Amino acid sequence: MQAAKTISPPFLKPGDSVGIVAPARKISEEELLPSVKILEGWGLKVKLGKHIYSSFHQFAGKDDIRLADFQTMLDDSEVTAIFSARGGYGALRIIDKLDFTAFIKHPKWIVGYSDVTVFHSHIHTHTGIETLHATMPINFEKDEESLALLKSALFGENLPYTIESNPLNRKGESTGVLVGGNLSLLYALASTPSDIATRDKILFLEDLDEYLYHIDRMMMQLKRGSKLSHLKGLIVGSFSEMKDNTVPFGKMAEEIILDAVKEYNYPVCFGFPAGHGNKNHPLFMGRKVNLSVNEKVTVKFS
Repeated sequence: MQAAKTISPPFLKPGDSVGIVAPARKISEEELLPSVKILEGWGLKVKLGKHIYSSFHQFAGKDDIRLADFQTMLDDSEVTAIFSARGGYGALRIIDKLDFTAFIKHPKWIVGYSDVTVFHSHIHTHTGIETLHATMPINFEKDEESLALLKSALFGENLPYTIESNPLNRKGESTGVLVGGNLSLLYALASTPSDIATRDKILFLEDLDEYLYHIDRMMMQLKRGSKLSHLKGLIVGSFSEMKDNTVPFGKMAEEIILDAVKEYNYPVCFGFPAGHGNKNHPLFMGRKVNLSVNEKVTVKFS
């Protein structure tokens, strides 16, 4: 099922309440508190998930308590945005038990990247409510520009991006609704209720710490699943810390991606500053965006 229309949650204003939960990997109080202070410095009231500092192996607690914390924030009418404290792995284990009834009646921003791709895709597919692919509290202090842009996005300021061209870019201009996120998660969501439709959309991809042959396998899966053939455009973010075997695969991640879409005619942008790199500029997932790839690359949200 694909949602018929796009809905934008209300932008934030000073005095609003926001929530932080840990739906995936565990996080410590020491790691999180600096970001809480940053959000409070923006004039926001911060609510932490009841079990946010829980630990169960690599997870921030067992599935049921991570689910409960996220559900509580979805249902809390005072909360205007929900931040995932960090990524890792875990959203896939709870997504099917979340109830989005209250969230649909009172939309709020879901903020994060990496493992949060599960929420971006599921929400776009079933509700049409926009979400925000952006840096998370664990990384707030990693890059000042990305943090400032996150604040601008949440408080309703315009986000036109202009970046330098990349030699691998394919020129062109197009407009479409932005979808996507972490390639590994999109691969994992295939043929599930959270799988996204990409026809006439602009697809964003990024990833971290994958073998190059696995990047190729995932791109072939997208291609064979008709996820690449009818795009309006492709935006490629950072593919960080890629790994290779003793016998080299022979292509970098960006070359693998370009090869997978070589027979199509839409514009392709490489090197967009979003994903697991140092820069992680916010992207409104589910919102219509204009992509222009020429001597410079511009990305403008409607």
